[in-house]
Amino acid sequence: MPWSTPTLKTVRSLVRDAIRGNLPGADASVPNSVLRVMSDAMGALCHLTLQYIDWLALQLLPDTAETEWLDRHGDIWLVNADGTTGRKLATLAQGTANFTGLVGGIVIPANSTLSSGSGFFYETMEDIVTATGGAATPGPIRALDPGSGGNLEPGDGLALQDPPVNVVGGATVIEVDGGTDEETDDELRMRVLHRIRQPPMGGAAHDYVQWALAVPGVTRAWCSPLEMGMGTVTVRVLFDDLRADNDGWPTQDDLDSVTAYLDTVRPVAVKDFWVLAPIKQFIDVHIANLVPDNNEIRAGIEASLQTMLFEKASPGQTIFAVWKSQAVMDAPNVISFDLRNWADDVMPTSGHMAVLGDIVYEY
Repeated sequence: MPWSTPTLKTVRSLVRDAIRGNLPGADASVPNSVLRVMSDAMGALCHLTLQYIDWLALQLLPDTAETEWLDRHGDIWLVNADGTTGRKLATLAQGTANFTGLVGGIVIPANSTLSSGSGFFYETMEDIVTATGGAATPGPIRALDPGSGGNLEPGDGLALQDPPVNVVGGATVIEVDGGTDEETDDELRMRVLHRIRQPPMGGAAHDYVQWALAVPGVTRAWCSPLEMGMGTVTVRVLFDDLRADNDGWPTQDDLDSVTAYLDTVRPVAVKDFWVLAPIKQFIDVHIANLVPDNNEIRAGIEASLQTMLFEKASPGQTIFAVWKSQAVMDAPNVISFDLRNWADDVMPTSGHMAVLGDIVYEY
């Protein structure tokens, strides 16, 4: 029989009954009596203890643990690609920028500070000597604070805090990328549960998934053994947060970082393995007779469809029409609608993966 924590009223009653049963002639039920006050105070203390045990029981299991205790579970079960344990920490954005001087040969020292318009600060990683004739000179830089906020778009401007004489005020970003935020509780919880439910097996398919998820930025991963022949392993990954503007699809640098780590942990007997991005397969949703129909409802439908695809889509996975219909119905305040393209979206190959295309509203 499952445990149910009694209410304060029940605990107080139990304490009074215990006094009555153990002290013949004593009656703790008399209002305002000393024995009544003492028993009720004792009942309140007992109830506080029971509440603490209730809370503690949640922390002892990773699926219900709060942040601090979830970190302890993570430290016990998980080792990350960078050698840390538990939660994946935020990483620094880094890359290159062009520096321009009025004359050549001016040295911009290593560790010179730059700032972006968004308020993030960066530093040069080595001495940079400006080219002659005012030509742009590329140099490596990195963010001073970790997190995705340090990522910049090509062409963004950076201001040198103390520019040397004859250096034109700042730099222009060529590429500054790779900054990731600290792993969320949900992401950490998923990895801990995955590790407990599927313990290491020396190179099983789920081992490759766990190894890939240990790389900063990776949020989803899939493994397909033997897909490209005997002795081969194919791993596909997504970077949902870092590459949110591209549906989570990784760059070649992202794939290289995963490949480099898997090379350090995979079995040496594996003949060949590949780390790839899934192939995008856009799926459209045609909706008619939507009630009610306004911009807020449509935004909710799009969010619900995206959530469905995040939970159910994977390389080669068919997206069934009933899933699309249920996702639309799950959107807040939707009363009724007709799904016009009532057909399952079958992926062309095992490497294709569904991505939301156009939502077409018909009348």
